[in-house]
Amino acid sequence: MSLQRRIEEKLLEAFHPERLMVINESHQHAGHQPGFDGGGETHMRIRIVSSAFTGMSRVARHRAINDLLKPELDAGLHALAVEPAAPGEATRW
Repeated sequence: MSLQRRIEEKLLEAFHPERLMVINESHQHAGHQPGFDGGGETHMRIRIVSSAFTGMSRVARHRAINDLLKPELDAGLHALAVEPAAPGEATRW
């Protein structure tokens, strides 16, 4: 199973989102480090809307997602951009 799919499944199970996008942005970082061609699954962006985030601060939302995905970060996920929102909050996507 791909890292992207594993992340999607964990987020679906933990937060029951009404909207979720997990985007592999690794290709956008090609050449940023010696020998990195942008392949693989090293840079991910998460866009998620969930009622689980209602009443949570922005920092608390990020921490909840980072805690959930700690095994993936420890295993080599290099960058994680997180765009969490509660239902009814404005998003840029």
